[in-house]
Amino acid sequence: MSWSCDGVPKHNPGQYNGSGPHPPYDNDGPICLMCGLPKEAVVGSTNTRVSGPGNGLPIKPIAIAAAGILVIGGGGFGLYKAFSNKTPEVAETPGDATPTTPITAAPPGEFLSSKAVSASLLSQGEKILLAGGKADAEKQAGAAAFVGKNWDDAIAKYQEAAAKDPNDPETKIYLNNAAAQKTGNPLTIAVVVPIAGSADAAKEVLRGAALYQEQFNKSPAVPGRLLEIVIVNDEAGKTVSISQDLVNSASVLGVLGHGIDSSSQEAIKSYETAGLAAISPISSSVSIDPANKATLKLTKMLEKTEEMLKVYLQKLGETVANYASKNHSPAAIAIFYNSDSVYSKQLKELLVLEVPKAGGKIVKEIDVKAGATFDAKAAVADVSQAGANVVFMAMSKDQVEQAIAIAQANKETATPLALMGGSELYTPTTLVKGGDAIKDLVLAVPWRWEKDDPFSKEASEIWKGRVSWRTATAFDATQALAAAISSNPTREGTVKFLTAGTQISGTAKEFDLLKEIPLVKAVEGKDGPPGSKYQFDAVK
Repeated sequence: MSWSCDGVPKHNPGQYNGSGPHPPYDNDGPICLMCGLPKEAVVGSTNTRVSGPGNGLPIKPIAIAAAGILVIGGGGFGLYKAFSNKTPEVAETPGDATPTTPITAAPPGEFLSSKAVSASLLSQGEKILLAGGKADAEKQAGAAAFVGKNWDDAIAKYQEAAAKDPNDPETKIYLNNAAAQKTGNPLTIAVVVPIAGSADAAKEVLRGAALYQEQFNKSPAVPGRLLEIVIVNDEAGKTVSISQDLVNSASVLGVLGHGIDSSSQEAIKSYETAGLAAISPISSSVSIDPANKATLKLTKMLEKTEEMLKVYLQKLGETVANYASKNHSPAAIAIFYNSDSVYSKQLKELLVLEVPKAGGKIVKEIDVKAGATFDAKAAVADVSQAGANVVFMAMSKDQVEQAIAIAQANKETATPLALMGGSELYTPTTLVKGGDAIKDLVLAVPWRWEKDDPFSKEASEIWKGRVSWRTATAFDATQALAAAISSNPTREGTVKFLTAGTQISGTAKEFDLLKEIPLVKAVEGKDGPPGSKYQFDAVK
């Protein structure tokens, strides 16, 4: 159902920031394309849904203001509400508009992988990257139909796969991609995820992207053009090659993904040189004005700007320091980190700065870098001897097994220490393999599931279980890029929209990440992953 917006919030005006008043404009989607205001700000419903049988999502989904953006290689999948602080290109007068060079979209059925160097790592639906699920046979049949450009059969087979395994995001994305190809001239973005390195984390990210893709395609912002998502497996050693494949694919209008490692830096340089918008922790910045409003911008890597990752990690350090000092006073913290990870090292350095400010102290720093000999039992004994009462595991995603070893060694001591960690430990592996050793583990995460949160409830119903912060933040990250692409469906237009700056603002009842990071604790319950009696619940 369409709704009219004039740029002036009618309900809770202090909560929303659009680009200002404008002539009445009729919208079909959840956000006004003229000013960026959500429908709820104008018509007053906090649970407005896009029409569709059970798959519409609330337009107030997420509890985050400014997390680190898409830190697939080391932190959180950042999130922001796509509020524009300037009128999109489509609303400018012809005389003021900056001419853009249209990008020729790939014809239906011409797959990006057909000309890619890293062809096996890219798929629009013609190959399966996440195999081993309940509906592999149906997925393979869908892929075969996709290869043959038989869109109706591809849709039917992927629908069968989705019904058989509703928790699989790859199936949902390919299903929507087949519909986009059938319609013709899709709006194409790429989502780069570490399938080979962490399939669970990749699935969580893809669930968020799939949810927004489905919502967008029910009410496309650009008539007749549906959103298509290319899934990209960011395999170790192939990042630069992948980035060049995406640059050379003219139909790709934007990229979500990459981390902060050297290979990711090279990839971002490739995108910058080619004029392809890429939202990542090293190509985006955040600034805060005196009114405490935050603005997200695409930035050049060499510009001296505050990375959103740094802002997020600083607030994480403050939150952890305050929690530890309040609950384990006086807090004496031992930090485990791995120096071969930029994320882990930076988090450790910020904790060293923030803990003393909260009245605590750092008693030991232990480097658990890959390849080094590590004895968890001896390390825990060492930090206990140093007087620690809290262990903070600032580990990167490839050190989860080491973190579990620390937890198990800690459980065996006469006086176990309190355990804390960052978002990289928020995984099914931690809960399943950690067993009783991770009981009461407290993690700082960009977003947390809560039973009374509309997004938590809807997304959990769709995916048949609790969703993680990666799913929640990926949803809004996809939404932000889709808003930029919709404003001017060219590479140049997308970059211009994001370079101008997009105001970001938390819409939830509880947390503003510019002030505090949500915490969760491992407790006994029935909503954890199969094989574990623990789940992560909110720390109030």
